[in-house]
Amino acid sequence: MTAIDTSPTTAAPAPGTPLRGTTPTSSDLSGSPLSGTVLATPPTAELHLHVEGTLEPELVFALADRNDVDLPFASVDELRAAYSFGSLQEFLDLYYACTAVLQTAQDFRDLAWAYLERAHAQGLRHVEMFFDPQAHTSRDVDVDEVVDGLTQALDEARERFGITGGLILCFLRHLPVGDAAATLESVAHRASDLIGVGLDSSEVGFPPAAFARVFDRARALGLHVVAHAGEEGPPSYVTDALDLLHVERVDHGVRSLEDDALVARLVADRVPLTVCPLSNLRLAVVSDLTEHPLPRMLEAGLLVTVNSDDPAYFGGYVGDNYEALRDVLGLDDDALALLATNSVEASFADAGRKAELTAEVRAWREARRTA
Repeated sequence: MTAIDTSPTTAAPAPGTPLRGTTPTSSDLSGSPLSGTVLATPPTAELHLHVEGTLEPELVFALADRNDVDLPFASVDELRAAYSFGSLQEFLDLYYACTAVLQTAQDFRDLAWAYLERAHAQGLRHVEMFFDPQAHTSRDVDVDEVVDGLTQALDEARERFGITGGLILCFLRHLPVGDAAATLESVAHRASDLIGVGLDSSEVGFPPAAFARVFDRARALGLHVVAHAGEEGPPSYVTDALDLLHVERVDHGVRSLEDDALVARLVADRVPLTVCPLSNLRLAVVSDLTEHPLPRMLEAGLLVTVNSDDPAYFGGYVGDNYEALRDVLGLDDDALALLATNSVEASFADAGRKAELTAEVRAWREARRTA
């Protein structure tokens, strides 16, 4: 077995300790990017991040070696070249194929830890991490292995970096609704280890309505609810997610701009939209980043946040997305600070943690003014 050196330098809490956006101690905050050089992008929460989508080619090969998995690629470079696609479905095909290397709690811990280290260096302060258990249980990986590994990494990040956050279990909408219901029941005994549920995978042809009862059950378990809608699917999917799933956040939602009444509703109700600019470019939601609707969404008064979605595949982590908004769309520090503040407001962190994170964003903005 090949060892993968992704261990932190400090001891971590036991796996399974729930993270529900609680405020860390002052010593935890020593890992904040603001403790040293001021970053070019603001401290932020990330609310739209698929942990399986952080699987870099090098880690794919390392885990394949650890678990004796044969890959259809001869080298890291060949696999990296395959990280090129023209549609959501092409991306998903590769995404699910690479998950074959994830088999044990240690694998999931190493996956999440690699993301957390990298994103921390770009200003990550809070993360609400999506994971797709059906992509793993279909390969006979026990869901407890998945949750244990991811939770361990989050606990370590809180201890070492002061990053707070938790897990959002996502249902694969292209699979039967009964599978989603069974998946939820399989983790009901661990509801305290989750902060919410979501809905992802192929959007077109799989409207939210079918999952209404599953989402009702999730809310009964005390979980928050979010859903992907309005990325490739029509604005009506956003409306259905609000009316039938009763979501608290909409993931993507960029096509909401096509419906003026929907925009007015989203603005009035302060419904957050977790937008992923570089993802939208790579999946051809926009043909050029200069055409991205995010500036218009801000002008309309929408509660927009910036996220990386599947950064290993889309060429950018959360800070890279902020940088792209500055470099390509011309957003200034005030706009970036607004987006970061939006991410805090839209998070499921508690009030105390939100106040701390908001103060960090304000401090970043002031430091940038005086730098």
